[in-house]
Amino acid sequence: MQAISSRTLVDIAAKKLASGEVSAVLGWKKGLFNYDVTPAVFTDEKDLAENFVYTDFCAANLSKYLVNETKKPEYRADNRKILVFLKPCDTYSFNQLLTEHRIHRNRVYVVAVPCNGMIDLTGAPYEKCVNCKSKKAVVYDELVGENGEVIDSNRFDEVERIEAMSAEERFAFWQNELSRCIRCNACRNVCPACTCEKCVFDNPASGLENKAISDSFEEKMFHIIRAFHVAGRCTDCGECSRVCPQHIPLHLLNRKLIKDMNEAYGEYQAGAVEGSRAPLVNYSENDIEPAEAVGKGGNNA
Repeated sequence: MQAISSRTLVDIAAKKLASGEVSAVLGWKKGLFNYDVTPAVFTDEKDLAENFVYTDFCAANLSKYLVNETKKPEYRADNRKILVFLKPCDTYSFNQLLTEHRIHRNRVYVVAVPCNGMIDLTGAPYEKCVNCKSKKAVVYDELVGENGEVIDSNRFDEVERIEAMSAEERFAFWQNELSRCIRCNACRNVCPACTCEKCVFDNPASGLENKAISDSFEEKMFHIIRAFHVAGRCTDCGECSRVCPQHIPLHLLNRKLIKDMNEAYGEYQAGAVEGSRAPLVNYSENDIEPAEAVGKGGNNA
């Protein structure tokens, strides 16, 4: 059960709409069933009162939706804003998108809300909540309740278990996991770090726009390329694994790269501070040499 009620958040949003401070609200909308919750944009108080929810099923990270929302003509005037509710882990993604100039900050009113962890339709907690990295909202215009703290989680334990395998065992592990991929692109579409307007995997001339039925390596190439594409920018929000219909632990690929970069360049959390430069794009004379990086674990993919 979430510590903050839906009614509390509806009241906050309704007041902002009524005052004209915001012209829309990005939140979660109830469906036919309790677990059937989806991101939605509300533009009137009646819709908010009838359909807005904040429950244990509101796992969706809303920051990604702001990329397209803040581009819309209606928000181009300085006095037009969209209010968005962000959980602590979502605020890291929001900050990272600000750093990459993918969101117009002056068009968004951020309300940070506390989160006790989210569950799937079976009632089980999501992995990203089991190993939550932070209860601290790192950016907001309004904070509901008290802010939390960064958590010393065990999110790298599973990565270390895979690193301890032999090369053959690791290959077999990923062969089993990634071979289930149906290339629905849900992981890419939900990922806050995947915001390219044109993706190479959508190019019909590339031969990569659909899952290849004859090449068993195709799905591995897709996920490995995507993991490298978001390296240093992934906030470890866990959305990729959450939405995967095949239950592939895609977040482990990203966590492996996060762990390697922490060991090679010092600990870094993407999205913790707006404007911070990730290790892979921030040169220092003390940077580790490539050969040393391999010795620090970079060969244990």
